[in-house]
Amino acid sequence: MDRSMELTASRQGNGLRSTDQDLDVMAKIGKKQQFSRIFGFLSTLALSSTLLASWESVAESISAGLTNGGPVSLVYGMLLSISGTFALAASLAEMASICPISGAQYHWTYMFAPPKWAAFITWMQGWCTVFAWQATVTSVTFLTATQIQGLMILNYPNYVPERWHGTLLMWAYLAILFAANVWGIRLLPLIELMGGICHIAFFIMILIAIVVLAPRSSAEFVFTGFTNGGGWQSDGVSWCIGLLTVVYCFVGFDGAIHMSEEVKNAATTIPKVIMLTIAINATLAFGFLIALLFCLGDVETVLSTPTGYPIIAIFVQATNSNAAGTVMEAGLIIIAFASGFALLASVSRLTFAFARDGGMPFSKFFAYVDPHYHIPIRAISLVCIIIMLLSLINIGSSIALNAILSLSTLALYISYLVPITLFAMKRLRKNEPIAFGPFTLGKFGLAINIYAICFGVFIVIFLPFPVATPVSGGSMNYAAPVFIFLMLVALVDWFVRGKKHYAGPTREIGAVGERDEERKGPEVNIMAHSSSGAKGLE
Repeated sequence: MDRSMELTASRQGNGLRSTDQDLDVMAKIGKKQQFSRIFGFLSTLALSSTLLASWESVAESISAGLTNGGPVSLVYGMLLSISGTFALAASLAEMASICPISGAQYHWTYMFAPPKWAAFITWMQGWCTVFAWQATVTSVTFLTATQIQGLMILNYPNYVPERWHGTLLMWAYLAILFAANVWGIRLLPLIELMGGICHIAFFIMILIAIVVLAPRSSAEFVFTGFTNGGGWQSDGVSWCIGLLTVVYCFVGFDGAIHMSEEVKNAATTIPKVIMLTIAINATLAFGFLIALLFCLGDVETVLSTPTGYPIIAIFVQATNSNAAGTVMEAGLIIIAFASGFALLASVSRLTFAFARDGGMPFSKFFAYVDPHYHIPIRAISLVCIIIMLLSLINIGSSIALNAILSLSTLALYISYLVPITLFAMKRLRKNEPIAFGPFTLGKFGLAINIYAICFGVFIVIFLPFPVATPVSGGSMNYAAPVFIFLMLVALVDWFVRGKKHYAGPTREIGAVGERDEERKGPEVNIMAHSSSGAKGLE
């Protein structure tokens, strides 16, 4: 049997359903195809769009923007955030087209970093990215659970909310996500497709409801209204801090990239999905934000709601009905479930990838793929256990848990900045050509990379700022201290384990991949060092 027949038989026999393009890419990277490629373009787009859930995130986090900056920060900050996110997403999409791999950011960091520091930078980047995504899943789990608790407060006046109730709701929600990601994995593309439909349909229904029924704010309030509820001496600082809402609603657009090894024709599909995801979500988020500001009603009433979520108060105020407000909020919670399924799938693949490359403690144990379901079941379990442990913090202190949750946006932005900066530096070195994938930014690539870096640095500066002054233990933003602590842990682990045993992403199929025999050439091994010492796509 010749080589092509062997590959075809292998694809059909192991149920992984990889295309020739995918096999070529995996061979270049040096990784075995262990997952079944069950996601096509539409299901991947639906997964990515519901995972990002931007207009829903605006609804959940609008209080931050209303407190600092007000409508001016939200409206014009949203336009800034959309442009910056497009630049970040385009930069990552270009790298995803070159190397569509579950490890994504840390993998690309190794490819483009100076050879002398590549292993160390990749190690730190891997820790940053993995924990950022685990904190993000915890954040979504917490927000969903406490929204359910908010509806309980709304509908049952005698209900006395306790923090441990929220933790139990988190566990129940997590159990559903785990079951869907293990036993319902074959249905996940369909679930995400249905979630994508709900993402659009519920937007239309909720938007019509609030526009028709809610009281009207003036155009002056929407486009020129400013608040400095944080007590900052500088209105400019207050405006920048108010960007948290419009930044949070777009963070996590790289989620589909971590599913690359389960997507058909990933080198072309993933970049298209990333860009379309931003385009769709930006349109919905901006439209929903404008409608929400015009239909906001009394600001003090919605900010002081006992449910903890202004959006619930906005729905009730618009419809003058607790039942109608509950139904509208239930729509957001349904989409949150679809988003949670995708989030857990994405972060478990990232965790698995870092373990596969030896970055995780007990890497060999967690780099396991179930032979029946073709999923990283131990990585999924690890992520769920970490979320359960983090949720316990909420019982003792919601402030401490919020410190972990606030880390997610900061750490994710840093995880974007590192490979984009290294990629831009490689572009500047004209003597090191880059073998681009099917998706490329062409002559605008460097300019887009630089704008993405400038935007990312600007956001990272203000993300750790507290919401209000004077700062107390309760109002302190602990994102920066927690991030520094995490990096110190990673640094200690580097000297304990990494420096001796970690050399960067490994090649599972040797120096020459299964497809390399048919396509020999200097471009085959995109992870190998060349004779000149430069790495990557040279």
